Amino acid sequence: MSVPSSTPPRQGNIGRIVAASLVGTTIEWYDFFLYGSAAALVFNKLFFPSSDPLVGTLLAFLTYAVGFAARPLGGIVFGHYGDKIGRKKLLVFSLLLMGGATFAMGLLPTHATIGVGAPILLTVLRLVQGFALGGEWGGAILIVSEHGGDKRRGFWASWPQAGAPGGNLLATGVLALLAAVQSDEAFLAWGWRIPFLLSGVLVVIGLWIRISVEESPVFLEAQRKAADEAAKAAKGAVVEVKEAAPVVQVFRKSWREVLVAIGTRFGENVSYYILTAFVLVYVTVHLELPKSDALNAVLIGSAVHFVTIPLWGALSDRLGRRPVTQIGAIGMVGWAFAFFALLDTESFPVIALAVTVGLLFHGAMYGPQAAFISEMFDTKVRYSGASMGSQLASIIGGALAPLIAVELLKDYDSSVPVSIYLSAAALVTVVTVWIAKETRGRDLSKDGLVGSVPAPAVSEGGDPAKGDPASRTGSDAKDSARLGG
Repeated sequence: MSVPSSTPPRQGNIGRIVAASLVGTTIEWYDFFLYGSAAALVFNKLFFPSSDPLVGTLLAFLTYAVGFAARPLGGIVFGHYGDKIGRKKLLVFSLLLMGGATFAMGLLPTHATIGVGAPILLTVLRLVQGFALGGEWGGAILIVSEHGGDKRRGFWASWPQAGAPGGNLLATGVLALLAAVQSDEAFLAWGWRIPFLLSGVLVVIGLWIRISVEESPVFLEAQRKAADEAAKAAKGAVVEVKEAAPVVQVFRKSWREVLVAIGTRFGENVSYYILTAFVLVYVTVHLELPKSDALNAVLIGSAVHFVTIPLWGALSDRLGRRPVTQIGAIGMVGWAFAFFALLDTESFPVIALAVTVGLLFHGAMYGPQAAFISEMFDTKVRYSGASMGSQLASIIGGALAPLIAVELLKDYDSSVPVSIYLSAAALVTVVTVWIAKETRGRDLSKDGLVGSVPAPAVSEGGDPAKGDPASRTGSDAKDSARLGG
């Protein structure tokens, strides 16, 4: 007899799953964000030398964007096999692939040594990074979402999300430390290689932890049911119809959910890369301040971001995924203009405040996102659907954000166009989430949103365990009706 997914998991078990996923995603995001920071501070000089600093930076960010272009392909491949053979195997492979590419970057010769071959090799390795990360995100959030119970899924699934600021914190911290103890000449000559070579050590640690992760019980139950159905069909001499590949099923039956996932991620994705990557360019090139000011501001903001993402996820378990996401998206619409005004003060405490508040609004969008997107898709296609929605958004959002921001700054020599761009991106998420269905409390072992019951709010006069209507708020009841519960 199978255990329904609404049964609360053992705390030790879910804790181990969350810890393993968090460590793995932190390491992979470290690798990915290390490239973004290096593109703004190092690669523009060593791999794309140019008389105009902004032109060199633009070329470096083009290779940065290439990594995003490879992410949907990674999402398709990893999603296909993740839906076929399981989440765990693919998570181990993605970590090996990402770590290997990052380590190799630390060994690359520069433009001064081999000429045009240097940026070509760098671009190839960036493609490998993007391909690996395209499969990592979906698997990491799903293995936690499918282990966690329905009532606290937002909280548990938000922990792998914290791996993004965790990785950025680690990458920025290492770079900031090296910048503090080395001269600019030494850092450009060899110091920048250390964070990339460090990835080899981190990958070994990550693999040791990730191999201990248990396969998703929801996936194993779906596999068991599929095997039972196949056995029954064989006994009854029924010709079994071969199912299409998961990614094909996603675009046939769940294309609306893919569009919702893209729109939900768009404002979050654009804002994150402007707040953490473009800000390095704006502070060091446009304002001509020391790179340590920019790095330390991102470092402080990322630390606060890391701590608060799970809090936003927990709040989404009480209020719903949509309201919490809207808090962040609407906040970002306004903060887009205040952000650059604060940077222009050229005061480090104010710059750090600007980045930190921006990342708080981003966290409100990002924290509930793992559970929100996971709950949109059925088990057979969940890895593919979540990966495709997420990674397509990364192309039109995160990949282009630094490029567009640098180009706008270059053309207008003003932050106002960048603020308008950031605000418009956040507005896309506001509209998307407003028209989306609430998914909180969905039973992931069942297909479709029909029959899902939102996690009950704590109130008097009802029995939450039985889903008594008296224990739900008015908005919960409306959401339940809309979902068919």
